[in-house]
Amino acid sequence: MVYNNQLSIRKVIFTSFLLLFSFLISAQELNDKISLQITDASLQTAIESLESKTNFRFYFDSKWIASDTIKITKNYQDKTIDEILTDLLDATDLNYFIDNNRVILTKNTSIISDLDKNLIDVPTDKTEKKEAVDFTREPVFLKQYDSIKNTPNSKRIEQVTIGKESKSNSKKLYTLSGFVKNNKTGEGIANLYIKVKNSKRSTETDNSGFYTIDLEPGISILEFESVIFTKSTKKVVLYNDGKLNVSLTENINELDEVVINSKASEKLKSSVTGVTVIEIEKIKTIPLILGERDIFRVAAALPGIKNVGEGASGYSVRGGKEDQNLILLDNGLIYNPAHFFGLFSAVNPFTTKRALVYKGSIPAEFGGRLSSVFDITTKAGNVKKISGEGGIGPVTSNLSLEVPVVKDKSSLIVGGRLTYSDWILKSLDEEQLKNSQASFYDIIAKYSHKINDKNLVETTFYTSKDAFSISTDSVFKYTNRLFTAKWDHKFNEKNNAELIVTNSEYKFNIEYDANNPRSFDFGYKISDTQLQLKLGYLFNDKHKISYGISSKLYGIDPGNLNPKSGESILSPITIARERGIESALYISDNYKISDKLLLDFGLRYSRFSALGASSQRVYQPGVPLNDATVIEVKEYDKNEVIKSYGGFEPRISARYYLMDDLSLKASYDKMYQYIHLLSSNTTQSPTDTWKLSDLNVKPQEAQQFSFGIFKNFSNSDLELSVEGYYKKSKNFLDYKVAAQILLNENIETELLQGDGKAYGIEFLLKKSAGKLNGWIGYTYSRTFIKLDSQFNEEKVNNGEYFPANFDKPHDVSLVLNYKFTQRYSISSNFVYQTGRPITYPIGTYEFGGAEYTLYSDRNKFRIPDYYRLDIGVNVEGTHKLKKLAHSFWNFSIYNVLGRNNPYSIFFVTDGGQIKAYKTSIFAMPVPTVTYNFKF
Repeated sequence: MVYNNQLSIRKVIFTSFLLLFSFLISAQELNDKISLQITDASLQTAIESLESKTNFRFYFDSKWIASDTIKITKNYQDKTIDEILTDLLDATDLNYFIDNNRVILTKNTSIISDLDKNLIDVPTDKTEKKEAVDFTREPVFLKQYDSIKNTPNSKRIEQVTIGKESKSNSKKLYTLSGFVKNNKTGEGIANLYIKVKNSKRSTETDNSGFYTIDLEPGISILEFESVIFTKSTKKVVLYNDGKLNVSLTENINELDEVVINSKASEKLKSSVTGVTVIEIEKIKTIPLILGERDIFRVAAALPGIKNVGEGASGYSVRGGKEDQNLILLDNGLIYNPAHFFGLFSAVNPFTTKRALVYKGSIPAEFGGRLSSVFDITTKAGNVKKISGEGGIGPVTSNLSLEVPVVKDKSSLIVGGRLTYSDWILKSLDEEQLKNSQASFYDIIAKYSHKINDKNLVETTFYTSKDAFSISTDSVFKYTNRLFTAKWDHKFNEKNNAELIVTNSEYKFNIEYDANNPRSFDFGYKISDTQLQLKLGYLFNDKHKISYGISSKLYGIDPGNLNPKSGESILSPITIARERGIESALYISDNYKISDKLLLDFGLRYSRFSALGASSQRVYQPGVPLNDATVIEVKEYDKNEVIKSYGGFEPRISARYYLMDDLSLKASYDKMYQYIHLLSSNTTQSPTDTWKLSDLNVKPQEAQQFSFGIFKNFSNSDLELSVEGYYKKSKNFLDYKVAAQILLNENIETELLQGDGKAYGIEFLLKKSAGKLNGWIGYTYSRTFIKLDSQFNEEKVNNGEYFPANFDKPHDVSLVLNYKFTQRYSISSNFVYQTGRPITYPIGTYEFGGAEYTLYSDRNKFRIPDYYRLDIGVNVEGTHKLKKLAHSFWNFSIYNVLGRNNPYSIFFVTDGGQIKAYKTSIFAMPVPTVTYNFKF
């Protein structure tokens, strides 16, 4: 018995000695210095090298690092195992735990050997009953959402773990970022709403589909909401800053019901006033002329935007001229966005994704125009499979094709459109046009390549050409050309950048060949090249900062006329080329002051310099500009600065929630415009020319104040908005009586610059869902110009304010769509506008033995009011998933009432009397049948 006890004591002593020896050896190995060279190796190879150099053995799941493609190059000299592992695993979501000579790797979580006493609630009162601590149970923050997954009939929520647990993780908020894409096409989903369940935190994706949000450590339930896509919910366990990319599937059955709802909510919560989002897919049911989907025509049916006349390409936005609208296609400028006398948009509807129209508060990144920005984005092609869309109409045919180049990474979308339109000219109520011919085409191609999660490259090429002949001896041609390249780069979760290069060109040509000495060839061209750098910085949940720099080089060939024969009585004329450079810096901050108050303030500084080579007249100060007041002619060398202009352009807007569904907005904007459109017509035409500011032509300036009330009625899917604005402008451009615009070397002698003012109120009531949906809009607006001088030749209407050519006080639009079933619907479109101003002859007088016509004050009278009713019937194809193509038929009648709306009024002297005549573009109902297909 004693022997056995002694033997047991010896075993205990021996075992304790071995344990102590093992601990000493292990401690010694932990402190051993290791030297290790790793060159261009994977993480797994690096771990294997470390294992071979030491007595440590590693235990982990190979799947955790099998997909790791990052190559490691390190040189460790006299480092401990702890130091090496800490550095190697720093950029991964792996932790490690050392147990003697075993190294155990864990994903995200960590193993704790010594419990912190603060983790255990130890009673201080010895008499208090102690509860056993169960260290195997889930932490409280992991159990708080158990009720969600255990709820009957609930879908299983995918759990994602981001980052890794660490004692050094002491931040209250971590940043989660990622990319949300369309599962079908691989294209980023813009303006997608992302909210945290049971929290006030939320965000949304940017225009490219990227998002960033600050979250508390632990578990968050993220809901990715879109009415176009199936809702996705993720349970995110967050330990550090990290990424979460999400792929969503289109929800086709809900498409027609929810898109406007989403935009209505966005309109309510955004701080930007006067912004409209137009999704091209959603406008296919609106009856438009000849069945063509047209972003600009739909925009003109909204309050505050007016077309200057039927068959005209220009638009007046909140009292601005046609040239005061910045029209961008994938960041590139389009100078003439119209085909076929302004009846069709030059932007292909089947390759267009959407348009953002800013008419109130214009973001600081945009500049160079006073009234509005049409920011149009082309679709990214399908990266999964070949798909396309097409349409056949009475005047045009259209086809777009999307082709994946590298599956899930890159794609190409190509679209083309052409016309066979001569038949419609013969049906117009204008004898001269009946003998005319017209044709056009446009081609667009966009290539997108996602290099990796941080880099995306996109390029767009666009070209269009119009040719028309109003008479047998003249041919008019005009073309647009555009190239853009963009590189999106994401530095980290908080910083991103876009580098953009664009080149645009517009030119027109007039060929007059009557087989006589007056035949000629006339040409005009304008082009620009721009470089932009846009950057974004997410400071925190309250501050989203954007900033950037841009520079644009203009080149204008104002016109050249060449005789077509050697016997011509005409002399060749070439107007000297104009050049200028426009640059800008900007910074803006979207500042969430509280849940109720959101502020967006920005500052832009722009500067323009007119460049030589050039000859510039210098006139006597304080007198009219004419040949008699020239005091000298200055010569400027190539790239020499002729004159510089510039200034600060503050932009500020705010939104305040009165209630969850009622908000107030206000904004102030200042803008400069350094380029001017010169037109001899009352409406914009393809032969209008552009003029840069220089020594004698000043840039235009404008300041706009806006205020709005926005209300959503959630129970009835109604959206109500009322917005008002007041705009003041300087150096507003107009013309002297009988001004000569084309081929004038001294155009400044024909121009007048004065003050302008515009004000208005806009009302919009929109119903976004249900069998009956659509909107009613009403605008009351006025635009006035003041051209005052001490000299009569520069004074108009005695120097008093008078209505501008595009002043139309009342504008009513009604767009309705009634769905009988998912496949059949009927649509209507009604428009009413006050007639635009006109100057009438009111009598005659004699002077020096000759008789002259006496005209009224400028724009004192108005042409008859305009109104039109259109009706369309829409038939969708069946919604079977497995079919060759999805079809859509549109049967519409444009101008159902046959209203003879005047396009222009002109006067002729007949038998000693002055008679007025009016011309109309469509004086009869125009029926249209259009077939569209999508595959």
